Amino acid sequence: MKRHVRDSFFVVGEGVLEFDDKGVATTRQPSTAEELRRFRFSRLGPKGPRTDEETRTALATAITANVPQPDSADPVVPAGFTYLGQFVDHDLTMDRTESQLGQDVNLDELLQGRSPALDLDSVYGRGPRDKDDQAFYAQDGVKLKVGTTTPVPFPDEGTNVPFEGFDLPRRGGTAGTAADRRLPLIPDARNDENLVVAQTHLAFIRFHNRVVDELALTGLTGSRLFRAAKELVVRHYQWMLKTDFLPRIVDQAIVDDVFTHGRRFFEVPGRCRDDSPTMPVEFSVASYRFGHSQVRDVYQWNRVFNETGPGGIATLFALFTFTGVAGNFDPGSRTPGDLDDVNRGPIFTLPSNWIADFRRLYDFTEAEREDLVPPAATGGGNVTKRIDTLLVDPLTRLPAGTFGGRGTQFREIERNLAFRNLTRASMMELATGQQIAEIFGVEPLTAEEILVGNGGAVVEGLTEQQRAQLVEATPLWFYVLREAEVAGGLMGPVGGRLTAEVFHRAMEGSRISIVRSPYWRPTLGPDSSTFRMVDLLLFAFEGKADLLNPLGD
Repeated sequence: MKRHVRDSFFVVGEGVLEFDDKGVATTRQPSTAEELRRFRFSRLGPKGPRTDEETRTALATAITANVPQPDSADPVVPAGFTYLGQFVDHDLTMDRTESQLGQDVNLDELLQGRSPALDLDSVYGRGPRDKDDQAFYAQDGVKLKVGTTTPVPFPDEGTNVPFEGFDLPRRGGTAGTAADRRLPLIPDARNDENLVVAQTHLAFIRFHNRVVDELALTGLTGSRLFRAAKELVVRHYQWMLKTDFLPRIVDQAIVDDVFTHGRRFFEVPGRCRDDSPTMPVEFSVASYRFGHSQVRDVYQWNRVFNETGPGGIATLFALFTFTGVAGNFDPGSRTPGDLDDVNRGPIFTLPSNWIADFRRLYDFTEAEREDLVPPAATGGGNVTKRIDTLLVDPLTRLPAGTFGGRGTQFREIERNLAFRNLTRASMMELATGQQIAEIFGVEPLTAEEILVGNGGAVVEGLTEQQRAQLVEATPLWFYVLREAEVAGGLMGPVGGRLTAEVFHRAMEGSRISIVRSPYWRPTLGPDSSTFRMVDLLLFAFEGKADLLNPLGD
């Protein structure tokens, strides 16, 4: 799976849903080969009514109205978690069977390869022994490749040097377009669609490589060393998601209930079709798109790009620009059209002045590292926006590379992320918020909560009939955001329950699983019950300020 959107979805028990360029949907039965090989979606709820384009446009306009949006509070969520969430989404929806259509693979490999699991296959692919995926690995076949940044003279000699290990590995060479040469050598190119998720992916590469170094001291070598490192990395990753990531976005009581008592609604044990998990479309197309509302329009990025720095504050557009998949590494780019040009730009790896300062993305005081606090005089750190029904204005103008649109024709409204989300859900005939609330046995939002909310989108431009329809059959994505907004920024009984249960199932369905190994405890954090994202970064970057922030202050 290479993009956020698909032209078709294989929904178990329903068939292959296909959409043309006008959004017209058809359903057909899959061939046996397709059923075995395609990424498997499912429906948790019934089909819901479609939303007419006028209503979708009005909702999208309200959601992206460029009005002040509050930052996250209670809890305050460091901004890195927005993009960790995107990284996790790509892990969940990575389809490793795409390049296996002509290869002989056994049924177990097929089931695992096209099932959602939290196993970091977006980092590891099919492993160093695979003839295609070995390109992601170093010569030893154990460590993962890293890339080197491009020296740039702005603003000073500190950035006019290459930094090895601070960019993703890239294709390079001389063949193809400039965009082809910038493509990352990682299993899932979507992790290079914006700079924060790209640097997050790089942190996971470094985490794996550091774990390899530590385990090599025990005498392990070769494939045994790789397998041991991967297992340790994946278990710590899952622990961090369960104990650090989920509680920042979902009501803690829901997380505790799901991971203590198990799932109640999604692929409940004993009632699953088989042992291989599916991906509910209600999660993929609605509830897990909550992170779009957490995105900021500007970021304090590093010593060069901040509100008082020589380069000014980093815009969201810049974070698309300085990637190989959505951007072109060209500081002269000013519009999405500039980024759509596959031959623009003379730079083929990340410029050195755009290396992340991770101190600005995460709060290292959680790990009692007061020395890793960014200076307040240059803007300090960043926090997410509140989870609510507002998206920052730059998300109305997505670069075509973020949705696979380079080189194609499309209407301007189709650059609007809110419109894209609502349209995709309508095409899928997704269940409404009220339908999922009924399944979960919880009180649905009131008409006032849906129409007025709590400081979020102001829905205007609808007829009385459309307003009544919105209250009765609220698109699930909007419902989940409104539910969190009313609750102060944490996903609740519909969005939160759905999200937590899918995470639980995805961990259970992974070959390496803390859910199936309930007595496992982390060994790379400060104690046997703690491993947070800051602990992962501290381990990956050896606890050193000059690696977490190589450009300095």
